[in-house]
Amino acid sequence: MSDLVVLSLEPWDGVWRRNQYLVAGLLAADPELRVLFVEPPDDPLHDVRNGRRPAMGSGLRRIDERLWGLRPVKWLPRRVDRTADDRLARVTERAALRLGMRHPVLWINDPASVHLARRSGWPVLYDMTDDWLSADRPEGERQRIAEGEAWLLREAAAVVACSPELVRRKTEQRPGITLVRNGVDTARYLRPAPRPADAPAEPYALYLGTLHRDRIDVQLCVATAQALRGRGTLVFVGPEAWTARDSARVRQAGAVVLGPRARDEVPGYLQHADVLVVPHVVTSFTDSLDPLKLYEYQAVGRPVVSTPVAGFRDAQGVLVAPSAAFADAVASQVPSTTSFPEGADAHAVDWSTRVQEFRAVLPRP
Repeated sequence: MSDLVVLSLEPWDGVWRRNQYLVAGLLAADPELRVLFVEPPDDPLHDVRNGRRPAMGSGLRRIDERLWGLRPVKWLPRRVDRTADDRLARVTERAALRLGMRHPVLWINDPASVHLARRSGWPVLYDMTDDWLSADRPEGERQRIAEGEAWLLREAAAVVACSPELVRRKTEQRPGITLVRNGVDTARYLRPAPRPADAPAEPYALYLGTLHRDRIDVQLCVATAQALRGRGTLVFVGPEAWTARDSARVRQAGAVVLGPRARDEVPGYLQHADVLVVPHVVTSFTDSLDPLKLYEYQAVGRPVVSTPVAGFRDAQGVLVAPSAAFADAVASQVPSTTSFPEGADAHAVDWSTRVQEFRAVLPRP
């Protein structure tokens, strides 16, 4: 395979996720491979309505020697512009042609972005990382997701899922789904890092990941921050997608929200935490996940407290606590003195293993 177009649910930035680790590994494994990484489109009108400075896309840009990025723009809502998805698909097709990609493999994360697959006729791999039909979404968006997923499960040359639960749920529609779970860059997380300058001086409990109500129990975060007062601090590292009200509630309870950090900075926050926490809601949506943070937490070997959520509830060495007992369980794990480091969990799986599994499933053009 020489060309790959990735329709991603996240941008290519300093906060690395599944797509970036897999793409980087595929590029390292195949010196002939070229990748066009298509980020979610900017929506300037939506930005203005929410009081943000409007973003206007990035156009085609070079990220690395054989890796390009593209961030299109969705100028109008779909209810106004019925051709919005067709426009976005054409932008990606033109960018691929500029790079000389005549018949690339198309890797899709977002089932709502299936329009390009239908237009182009390119061979498709559908990589399922979440059961978006179980998430709380507006009806119009949910319908687009359902229609796109049905097409992909029927027509894609290959289908991959990140969790056993996703495989179980979708097998009736598409037998033969391949399980490729998440992993961790083991070498980076095992290397001792200095204590981050903006980490609290006192003991702290850390949550790593995107802050969103789809996953996080905000009230549980408030209770945990309050339970830690006088003993330590609850710290959040990751992109913030909470509402202003949720963010204010958590901060007023005493938590520190640091925002996203680049991948090279993240291990230090984890290594120096006194306890790592997972205050997740337990829903049909979170039960579909294979949490990336599970592997990152395992790689640093710190104590972990989690609600009984998928991945963590069956992991060895995790203190699983129901919501009613979660805050006290976290507080009980914050010691007056911290030993560092404690060593990695042997169950942490390196991304190199996942790259091999993923590469074996990719269709050929």
